[in-house]
Amino acid sequence: MKIAYAFRRCALYPYNGGGLPSDSANRQQFLKKAKEIGFEGIELPRMTISDTEVDTLRSQLEDAGMPCVAVRGGGGAADPRVAAGNKQAMINAVNFAAKIGAEVVNSTVTTPPTDPNGKGTYRGESVSQGSSRQASSIDFEQTASAISEVASHADDLNVSISIEVHQNSIVDNSWSALHLLSLIDAPNVGINPDLGNIYWTYDIPEETCEDAIVALASHVNYWHCKSLYRVHIPELETAIYVQVPLPDGEIDYRFAITALLDVNYDGYLAIEGVRYGDQFHQDGRSVAYVKSVLSDHKS
Repeated sequence: MKIAYAFRRCALYPYNGGGLPSDSANRQQFLKKAKEIGFEGIELPRMTISDTEVDTLRSQLEDAGMPCVAVRGGGGAADPRVAAGNKQAMINAVNFAAKIGAEVVNSTVTTPPTDPNGKGTYRGESVSQGSSRQASSIDFEQTASAISEVASHADDLNVSISIEVHQNSIVDNSWSALHLLSLIDAPNVGINPDLGNIYWTYDIPEETCEDAIVALASHVNYWHCKSLYRVHIPELETAIYVQVPLPDGEIDYRFAITALLDVNYDGYLAIEGVRYGDQFHQDGRSVAYVKSVLSDHKS
């Protein structure tokens, strides 16, 4: 199992921006630090840049020992307002992945809220808009059809698709992930069992992380990992979630990692980085923890 950096904060003085620095010096500084704390590759969003710029970026990443291993992009097909655009976004992500050298496109199947001001727009509520609870058979069939078409194109480019379990999505638990996967039935499509997303979808999680990872382990082809503290406020049917390094939260990643090792998973464990504070200190603790669990398993 290899460790990738799904960074969500990119700040290293003097650079303080949202994405990977475009300036070569700042980019090299960021990549060098990420490599030093133990990452073996990086996840990127799909980028709209020229082929020459893609080649330059790919060389910089690979020379730094931080190749792009996954690209994220796409979205759900259950809502006709966004279905065509999301499908094209997934195709664009596949094309970018092939050029940058990534073997996986990670995609959610989220859709925009039907009522932006209504309950279930945010995490940790008793309702989740766009969820599997609210989905119809047609929602799953339309989503499966769109992903199947993209998967065929991706297969021609030696790219796999990983469907991320995600809130505000018809794939928000193990059951719905397995159901959609059975409708797609494509060898290059698998699941990203993001346990953090299962944990914070509702104020009361609808399944345990242990049950979810055991159910999904044999279907995983990419894996986002983050951990959280949950503060439940039952009177308001709300929970507040605070992201912390992997060893400090309420998700048992020793259990989860062992479950994937038990099915011989040898892909990437992508640590979804913290969004606030010193990312290298906090994400470095997550890397060290994962390496210690892997070492314990070998011994």
